[in-house]
Amino acid sequence: MMKNWLAAGAVALSVGMSATAAFAQTTTVPGEQVGLATGAPLPEGIYALNTFVYQMRDNPAPVDVGINVPVLVWSTPFVPFGGRVELLVAPPTVFVFGKNRNSAAGVRDISISVGTFVGGIWAFDLGNNFGVSLLGGVYLNDLNGDRGLLQSNAGGLAGGPVLPQLASNTYRAGIAASYTGDGYNLTANLTGNFYDSPGRFGGNNFFGTRGPFVISDSLNLDLTATKKFGKFEIGAIGYGTVNFDTSARSVAFNDRGRFLLGGLIGYDFGVATAQVYVARTVAKSAVSFDSTEISGRLIVPLYSPTPVAAAPSAIMRKY
Repeated sequence: MMKNWLAAGAVALSVGMSATAAFAQTTTVPGEQVGLATGAPLPEGIYALNTFVYQMRDNPAPVDVGINVPVLVWSTPFVPFGGRVELLVAPPTVFVFGKNRNSAAGVRDISISVGTFVGGIWAFDLGNNFGVSLLGGVYLNDLNGDRGLLQSNAGGLAGGPVLPQLASNTYRAGIAASYTGDGYNLTANLTGNFYDSPGRFGGNNFFGTRGPFVISDSLNLDLTATKKFGKFEIGAIGYGTVNFDTSARSVAFNDRGRFLLGGLIGYDFGVATAQVYVARTVAKSAVSFDSTEISGRLIVPLYSPTPVAAAPSAIMRKY
């Protein structure tokens, strides 16, 4: 199996808790890229990745949150100026799970489609097992992103929109650096999300769910430090997000962000690689939330070009 893996795509972790308040974060999931050597170029081929995050929020939060991020990566044969071009597509989904299932005031389970992410990466092998990459793309929320409203088990409106970030396309830019020598994966990844703010949802203005919403631009940091021992991989991870606009007009009002630390374990099955990582909030702003997050990932190479077989040489026989 290959030593370098690259993923993109994703979705917001935040969920609206009332009609007037939302815990806003970036559309790109903080921590979505930990465990991946995102700074290193992939060998030519096509790869499928799926990352699922389950976020167990501390009480009194009425919900837990799941995020599923399937990604298809084409590492092309094009290497302009020595950097490999890699094309990405991802249609993320958010799942909201109500905790108080036996209460009429509890929240119903829902799912929300995030706008399909399309983008590209320009990845350079700098030699000596160092690599660096640049990423650019967009979540097409104006095309196929959901609004999402929380409803109580009794049928009343419990809060919405769940993800006000999806009122605008999300423009994503990133830079990553990796060291992959001697079985190590030491990677730092910065991801910026930028919005057409204020943003509006289409359709009616029921309960004020159309907007406008002032959406804060944000920055994520994903950190990985793992080591492979044969087919096993183990190490530490950290990730977090920072919101730039925390003014009273912003959906990130008073929420500067949060940071989590944890660990990762992986195993190479030959035909696929699996990873599991767990993290816990260690720092946050006053109105953000504490959570324990369990994530699983599966990486499957679908295609790689086969070497051209050498033409057989003529065989001369004498009788």
